[in-house]
Amino acid sequence: PRVPGSHDLVRTGLRVAGSDALAWWQDRFARAGVAHGPVEERDGRAVLDFEDPEGQRLSLVDDGGTGPSHPWGDSPVPAEHQIRGLGPLVMSVPDLRPSERVLTEVLGLVHRHSYRGPATVSGPPVQTEVFSTPDTGPEGELHVRLEPRLRPAAQGAGSVHHIAFRTPDADYEAWTERLRRLGIPSSGPVDRYYFRSLYLREPNGILIEIATDGPGFATDEPADRLGETLALPPFLEPRRQEIEAGLKPL
Repeated sequence: PRVPGSHDLVRTGLRVAGSDALAWWQDRFARAGVAHGPVEERDGRAVLDFEDPEGQRLSLVDDGGTGPSHPWGDSPVPAEHQIRGLGPLVMSVPDLRPSERVLTEVLGLVHRHSYRGPATVSGPPVQTEVFSTPDTGPEGELHVRLEPRLRPAAQGAGSVHHIAFRTPDADYEAWTERLRRLGIPSSGPVDRYYFRSLYLREPNGILIEIATDGPGFATDEPADRLGETLALPPFLEPRRQEIEAGLKPL
């Protein structure tokens, strides 16, 4: 299991639309025995926190029906209550200044505002700074909690390994050159078959990925059948038997 603390990604937001959707999910969680809290307001939006069986910290966030959405016709969830996409992501750092420099001057995020967020443990609310990609709503937000007294987290079950930012395919080489020019250590180009990546660590140790849109997950299976079977990129196909043996049934 993960050891909670700072220097870490601590919560993943998923967007839904409206209070009725949050009430529907609250009832669904109660019937399914999913650990969850009450619906509460956070940074001006209604939020429902919950956890998966490994302690992954998640939230459903009311986006007011704004931002991109792609309902899935085969979902058991009514279309009006379905998850619409990623929402605000939350990370914890002991010192804002070095992280803010990378987020704004290197990655081009914009500092929007501050709010007092819920405490990780018993104590006063935590100062939280909101950054976002330009011209986006909650789907483009990164919330940075300032928690100088927390020990560093340790990765394990229930952890988020890294945060990824998408970039158009045509901009990939420019990002490689930008990081080199700014003297930011990175992985260099990494081909993931479905997309291409660059990895860097911001000064508080959180791993950041810059990933292209393409070629896309429909490269080796139809878009309308995604997720029905286990698709593996060619470099992992020789290990299919080993990988499938380690998967838990859904």
